[in-house]
Order: sequence, then C-alpha cells, then structure tokens
Amino acid sequence: MEELINQLLNSPTAKGWSHVGARAHHGIDISLSALRSQHSSGIGEFHDLLPIIDWCSTLKIDVIQLLPLNNSDHDPSPYYAIHSCAINFIYLSLHALPHLNKLHNLKKQLKDLAHWNDTPRIAFTEVLMQKLSWLHAYFDAVGAEIIHSKECKQFIEEHAWVQTYALYRTLKDRLGHTPWQSWPPELQCPDQKEREELIRRYFSEVAFYVVLQFLCYSQLKMVKEYAGSKGVLLMGDIPIMVSDQSADVWQFPQYFELTLAAGAPPDMYNPDGQYWGFPIFRWDAMRKDHYSWWKSRLAYARSFYDLFRIDHVIGFFRIWAIPLQHPAKEGHFLPTDEAHWATQGTELLSTLISFADGMLPIAEDLGLVPDVLPPTLKEFGICGTKVMRWERNWKEDKSFIPFQYYPPLSLTCVSTHDSETLTLWWRDFPEEAQEFARFKRWEYTPELSTQQRMEILWDSHHTPSFFHINLLQEYLAIFPELIWPHPEDERINIPGKILPTNWTYRYKATVEEIVQHSGLAQAMEKILFSPSPLM
Repeated sequence: MEELINQLLNSPTAKGWSHVGARAHHGIDISLSALRSQHSSGIGEFHDLLPIIDWCSTLKIDVIQLLPLNNSDHDPSPYYAIHSCAINFIYLSLHALPHLNKLHNLKKQLKDLAHWNDTPRIAFTEVLMQKLSWLHAYFDAVGAEIIHSKECKQFIEEHAWVQTYALYRTLKDRLGHTPWQSWPPELQCPDQKEREELIRRYFSEVAFYVVLQFLCYSQLKMVKEYAGSKGVLLMGDIPIMVSDQSADVWQFPQYFELTLAAGAPPDMYNPDGQYWGFPIFRWDAMRKDHYSWWKSRLAYARSFYDLFRIDHVIGFFRIWAIPLQHPAKEGHFLPTDEAHWATQGTELLSTLISFADGMLPIAEDLGLVPDVLPPTLKEFGICGTKVMRWERNWKEDKSFIPFQYYPPLSLTCVSTHDSETLTLWWRDFPEEAQEFARFKRWEYTPELSTQQRMEILWDSHHTPSFFHINLLQEYLAIFPELIWPHPEDERINIPGKILPTNWTYRYKATVEEIVQHSGLAQAMEKILFSPSPLM
C-alpha cells in the first residue's frame, strides 16, 4: 500500500490525492433535486445540503457525491444541459437570497410554493415555472442592486461564459423556445461583436439570467466552504456531453458534429443499444483552441468540488456515433481505427487533469470497456468504478469477483443513478440474485432481507477500494418507513428511454426525518465501522 500511495503522490493526479488523501473514504450519493425540507420550495435546494453535511460529519462520512446540477431548461434530466457550466437555478434556496427581508410580499409567497414539496414525484415543470415567476419579481425589486454589486461584477469578469449563456436564454425566451437552427440567420451564428451588441440591446433580460447564475454560484460555493469546515468533501459530476440545443453548440458549432448522435452499443442489459442524442465532439477543432471549452468547464467546477466524476470516461477514448434518428445498433465507434483509441484517450485525460488543477477525478468506466482503458487510468492515478453486481469474471465462468480482490484505485458501490436499486435488481434479475446468494453462501429468497441488505452495504464499505459511495436511498431502504412502498419509485433514471418518471424521483423522507432518524444513524455506524457485518 505504501508503494501505491507513493505512486499516486507522484502521478499526474498527485495534487488531487494530496488534497483528498490516499486512504479509505466513505460517502453518500445524492440527487439534490430529490431532497425536500421545511425550507424548500418544491424541489431540493442548495441549503438543504447543510443539515446533510452536519449529519455526515457526525457519522464520519467524508464524501457527498452530487449528481449533475446543470441547467437543463424544461427537461428534468441534468444531462440535457443547456450550457456546460450554468447551474440550474431551480436549486436556489429562495428563503436565503439576499435582500429578502425587505421584500415582505415575496417572503410570504414562499409558503405558497412550499406545497409543491408534497407531491410524491417532483412536479418539475410546475416548480420551475412557479420559481421563475417568483425570481422575476425578486429581480425586478433588487436585481439592479445585485448586478451592480462588486461581487457580481467580479463574477462576470472571471466567468466570461455567463453573459453568452444569458443572451442565449434571452433569445430562447423571445423566440418561443424554438430550436436555434430555426432562428433568423443573423441570430443563428453571431460572432463575438454581434453577441456583445445583442447583450447591450437586451441588457435587462440578459442581466436576469446573469444574476441567477451569480446567486447559484454564491450559494453552492458557500455549501462547499461549509462542507470543508466540517471535514466533508464534495464530489461533483460533469456530464461528458451537452444538448444540441445548448448555448455551447450555438456559440461553438465548430466543436460539434451535428450529423451524428452519441449513444452506447448493444450489450447484455441493452440489446438494442442506447440513443442519447447528444452531438459528437470534433476533437481536432477543440485541440486547435487548446481545449479552452473544457478548461472553462473544469475551472468553474473547481469553485464547488473537491472531486469530480468523469462521466462516460470511455467516450474520451472512443465514442459510439449513431446517424441522427437511426437505431443505436446502426452506430459505429469513432475513431474507427482502434489503434487511435489509446492516443486520443491519453491526450484528453492528460488535458482534463491539467485543467482540474487539484480536483481529483474518479472515472465512470462502466459498459464495454476497451482494453486500453484500465492501464491508462492506473497510469494517471484515476479510480475506476466497481458496481458489485457487475464485478464478475465475464470472460471465464462469470463468477463474482471476491470483494477482497478489488483494487484500491477504485470506487465501490452497489448501484448507480442509471441502474436498478439493490431491491429492484434482486427482484427483477432472479438468476443473478441466485448466483450472488450462492457467492455469499446464503440461502436464496425472492425478497432481499434487511440483514442481507445490511451485509451487502457493509461489504461495499469494506473492500480495499479508496472510495465507498452509495446512493442515499440504498441506506434509507433499511427502514421501510423511509422509502416508497413500490420499489420502482426509488429509481432515478432509466437511460436511453424518454419516460415521465426519469429524474423526477424524490426521497419519501424529508431532510429533517433523515437526519433525525436514530435507527438510520445506528445502522450507518454499523455499516461503516463494525468489524463484521453480523456485529
């Protein structure tokens, strides 16, 4: 282990390891939108994280992983980002905004918004529209004071993307949220001078979206600083791609191949493959500009996170490219020549690490993994992801890999936001569950027992991995009163499918109920620190 630590402290990610520590870390993975507290207005908000941070600190949980927070307009999925840096202002804690104490009518209206907390699933569109209406009234009252403040001026100066994003949002509003490709020709590809003129012309509307981003920046940065004071690290999630209707594609069309869509090839869980619909990167064009687009993304993320998840790291080596509106199985890999995968992946990872500047990356390396990927991650000092149900000797007898053989340079978990929860997996894949039961030397039963769940969670926190992080609902499921009656309602997303349930999940228990539940705290302590799962 000492040799590995020395290797990491001399690897390209050394600065991140020095900050985080090359040792065992335990964490929870949270969908911020799924939280609700007595202060929130229909969806999880930045300040809802503060009591969760206190709770984690007390339990000696030192990592909170957050699912993506990207501004996605009217789509609840943060992966359909309307901008690569912009944060979704739906997460603003309205009750904590500056100058609110002098806006008595607006303060009273927060009570009307609170009833949106009571829906079993997030009423995303309704909450977004209600909050936007409230924020417009707030901006009309104090927006000028905020936009001309020293702090906001500094924010605009340091983050050049924000005014272009705000202009794009303004034009989207004015043009009825139609695709930018259908806009008047002079608005489809304006150059910098033309954008500056448009910003001046629509200054008040642009300023509204600038102020919202400044407020998001201020609140999330405060959360990060508070977490740091409590010894808790924040881990962010940076989706590899953006929507074709993003401000990025509008501003930098040369960086994107719009005749192809990204996805995933067929595999044992998705025999038809997956069609994501995101445009493919033109890496050569990005290289000519020294990858400035990625530099801006990672520089902004550093404001909020100690670590970050590299979404679909395989895509930096090769991406499954599908002709627009064709079935996913008709796609092909780019680069087409496998000999180029290692060169491309090594260059891009090296570039990302240099831009991360001490923010430690953890790779999401799930799916059909090319042979070149594992040794490259090891060389760079980047942890891969081990989902316990998928860690098997696939090329041999498909037996489960004993947990003690997991490499330290990894993150162990029992599920992901894109997979079934432990309960659903056990129910819907009985053959796999039976094999896992034999592996654990259990007598198989169709329903996963509380003791079995506790033992699997204990196992996940006692592998040799440096990181052990599970979705919060996997722990809540120990206590039936903390979760929804139907297991399907505990799933966050089914990738590759457009469903009204995707990304509208919310925890049944409120923040207050979670942090005050003594049984949950005791169970967490046992999972994390008992020398044996049976203790």
